[in-house]
Amino acid sequence: MESTTPERPRHSQGPRFPAIGGFSRSLGRKDAPLHVAAHSHHPWPDVSHDAQVAAWNEAAQLLDRKWNRIYDHVIPEAQGHIARKLNLPDPTTIALGPNTHGFVLRLLSCLPTPARILTTDSEFMSFARQVARLEEDGLVTVTRIPVRPFGDFEARFSQAAADGTYDLVFFSHAFFDSGYAIADPAAIVRAVRRDEALVAIDGYHAFMARPVDISSIAARAFYLAGSYKYAMAGEGCCFLHCPPGYGARPRDTGWFAGFSGLEARGGSVFYPADGSRFLGATFDLSALYRFNAVQNWLLRENFSVPEMLGHVRVLEQHFLAAIAGGRHSISPTMLCVPNAKLRGRFLAFATPEAAKIVTRLAEQNIIADHRGDILRIGFGIYHGEHEVGRLTDALKV
Repeated sequence: MESTTPERPRHSQGPRFPAIGGFSRSLGRKDAPLHVAAHSHHPWPDVSHDAQVAAWNEAAQLLDRKWNRIYDHVIPEAQGHIARKLNLPDPTTIALGPNTHGFVLRLLSCLPTPARILTTDSEFMSFARQVARLEEDGLVTVTRIPVRPFGDFEARFSQAAADGTYDLVFFSHAFFDSGYAIADPAAIVRAVRRDEALVAIDGYHAFMARPVDISSIAARAFYLAGSYKYAMAGEGCCFLHCPPGYGARPRDTGWFAGFSGLEARGGSVFYPADGSRFLGATFDLSALYRFNAVQNWLLRENFSVPEMLGHVRVLEQHFLAAIAGGRHSISPTMLCVPNAKLRGRFLAFATPEAAKIVTRLAEQNIIADHRGDILRIGFGIYHGEHEVGRLTDALKV
């Protein structure tokens, strides 16, 4: 078993960021935009290009034998990287797939019909849309706890989770719209009293955005995320940590889940005990090559999650100070989550002008995004004071 010792903050001599040199293909062009949506389509580091080419070359050269390489090396390497980031004791609890929605479907397929679900009113569409559709047909009943006000959300949700009638408790570690991050997800997990209930945490906006340690709940809670955002490897590499014994036989299943039992015939459908019981079917595994390459690059450069977050926090502070004078289209008073300790790795501003601001920034070759009336701005390790200044100037009114 690979070591899963969690990473610690590393210190180095001299300035470490911005690490713009690692993103020359994405951001080194003369016409490259100023990208302040690191929380969305994160720029791909240069090493991911070489990894994509390597995936093609290995497939061309190894043909059918590429699967030996993938199952013996590529997948275990990716599981090891994820396990270390989450401080998991066993990398084999991790299932890999092309998107989180597939894992959501398999989790839902473990539930009785009709099922009772406890969740929030601020989940991402991969989950929220799916359960709303099932709700229309009476296949599930859903209780949605409002995330706002943030101050007592954890207490309110924990109290609801203590109700012993839910089949699934599903919530985000950090919320995609406001950026609000739950301080102690383990406390919510411990509040779930019904042993048979599944507990699942959407960690997409926490994984590699903030230090995450789920070792204390690894035996009880599912945790899903992927590489599209802060892991910097693009779409196609998502994962689900699967606590042993929970969701033993998803009805929604693919042939990858039966890989280790392909020779078996007759009897009930075979499921392995590890995380592969939640696998689907064939998908483009080149994303795993990119993910591994980026993780190895971060290790070589000694870029730890705490250090990257620290850099972003400094940029956020400088940006918020710069727009505090009332001469910009947004101000710190619009922040959804003013307290950085309760925030993911982006700034969310509540303003009815969010869409117009995004359009105006785009006209200046600056990429930001919005979710309804929430403007989202996310800095990354490829930003420095110059980029903060350019964005600040672009927001002047």
